[in-house]
Amino acid sequence: MLHLDGSHGEGGGQILRTALSLAATLEQPVRIVNIRAGRSKPGLRPQHLTAVLALARITQAEVAGAVLHSQELTFRPRRPQPGSYLFDVAEKTGSAGSVTLLAQALLPPLLAAGQPSSLILKGGTHVAWSPPAHYLLQVFLPALAQLGGKVTMTLNRWGWYPRGGGEVGMVIHPAPKLSGVQWRTPPDYREFRAISAASKLPEHVRRRQGERLQARLGRDLPVDFIEAGGLDAGSMVMVYGPRAGFNALGVKGKPAEKVADEAADAFLTFRDRRAVVDRHLADQIVLYLAWARGASTFVTPEVTLHLLTNLWVIEQFLGSRFEVKGELGERGEIRCRGRGGK
Repeated sequence: MLHLDGSHGEGGGQILRTALSLAATLEQPVRIVNIRAGRSKPGLRPQHLTAVLALARITQAEVAGAVLHSQELTFRPRRPQPGSYLFDVAEKTGSAGSVTLLAQALLPPLLAAGQPSSLILKGGTHVAWSPPAHYLLQVFLPALAQLGGKVTMTLNRWGWYPRGGGEVGMVIHPAPKLSGVQWRTPPDYREFRAISAASKLPEHVRRRQGERLQARLGRDLPVDFIEAGGLDAGSMVMVYGPRAGFNALGVKGKPAEKVADEAADAFLTFRDRRAVVDRHLADQIVLYLAWARGASTFVTPEVTLHLLTNLWVIEQFLGSRFEVKGELGERGEIRCRGRGGK
């Protein structure tokens, strides 16, 4: 059994998600201690517990420690089973926990399961500390498709903080043989566009967000203005293009222009550093590159502790796979020797 210290590096929930996702894919028993030790509220939160129970269901795993606030977990999976699944982050606690973080954990074993699967995930679709559903739709899933992973997704209902209530649907096609990629050339910035969305707020919020983005990034930036649904008030902007997306959420008392500025600033940093993969996609895609056939390379605008921690977790399962050129906080080039699905 593999033993992992959840306080390593960044010490957050990504260690748990990546470790259990790889354990499920490889049928590798794992024990994790000090779960989320680096957080103000350590241990399993509702969305983490949902991921544990969902992966346990998909793999018919034996699990010990799967309760809220637990800081230790033992997970003994069997072979991932394709099928139709529904998981609700808010089922027991009413939490607006992120459905996109749950999807991150579930996709690798289902891609390796041999037959198509479908998912319905309920909870928060556009909430803090996680990629919004539109990021998966417009950035992550198109990037995964370039490796050979076919996943289709629909946003059925928007879910904002605090009540969530959102829903996404996903269809996952088996992809036992992903291929490595060479992402070294910055994208054509003319391919980028933007979303300005709001729920239960005046129309001028969407308009001001979009106009600010165009004032910062160019009047020719296409902006889709979306009247979003949902149980609660909320707003979002996202600038997105090939292998990169930059979003910000509105909160009470935060001017619409400041929401737009956050996304614009992140995009401009990405562009000025001539990066190819945004820092969040870098975190998410490395697991698939380690599993793919052949070598991969990509350039990210910032080597983050989150990324380095995720690489550490992957290498605990798969051995040394990565070379990082660049210092923490600086532009970096990541090289990977793929495992070839073995």
